[in-house]
Amino acid sequence: MKPFLSHLISFLTPIALIGAALRILLTPIFYTVEYNMPYFPADEYGFTKEDRLRWAKPSVEYLISSADISYLGDLKFDDGTPLYNERELSHMEDVKGVVLNALGVWTISLIILAALAIFAKRDSWMPDYLNGLRRGGLWMIGLAAALGLTAGIGIVANPDVFWQFFTYFHQIFFEGNSWLFYFSDTLIRLFPIRFWQDAFLWAAILALGGGAALAFGIRVKK
Repeated sequence: MKPFLSHLISFLTPIALIGAALRILLTPIFYTVEYNMPYFPADEYGFTKEDRLRWAKPSVEYLISSADISYLGDLKFDDGTPLYNERELSHMEDVKGVVLNALGVWTISLIILAALAIFAKRDSWMPDYLNGLRRGGLWMIGLAAALGLTAGIGIVANPDVFWQFFTYFHQIFFEGNSWLFYFSDTLIRLFPIRFWQDAFLWAAILALGGGAALAFGIRVKK
């Protein structure tokens, strides 16, 4: 039973680390830093950095709130034009579903890991628990390295590599071509492909850091 639980801990560890990285990226810190990067592409249709910061805030807040789609549907530019069209609103509803499900899985993984820690402490198999965390940290390093390499190659060498990965990612979580938009659409102007390349790269870096801390920071007494 203990070897099974130890491997369950290893399986849950990357989920917990990736979930933590996702939650960090869903804070204003990430998009604020991203928009202030000197390499971040300008919007050829006229959004300034201030415009992006203004409209990214409610867009990200919607994804982690209990609000329905009217929260975004009611947003309008200064001239009265809706911020998002119907196709964009529909996609944002889908994105919210994916995000909330992912955060739900993350929360469950943390609860199970905490419960197993209590169980391990009570029944004196904490070394097996810690070994499970260490093993999970090593698995996370491998996953994060693959993700970071894909995003990194897309940034510095071959954009098609990341675009192919990005396409596969959306085909898994979304139906048809509902995630494809015109460059003039608000979603693309706020969150161009470089935004997502950096998001995946930073998710990999954060998860890699957590995995390395577990893999090399935990010492188990024999």
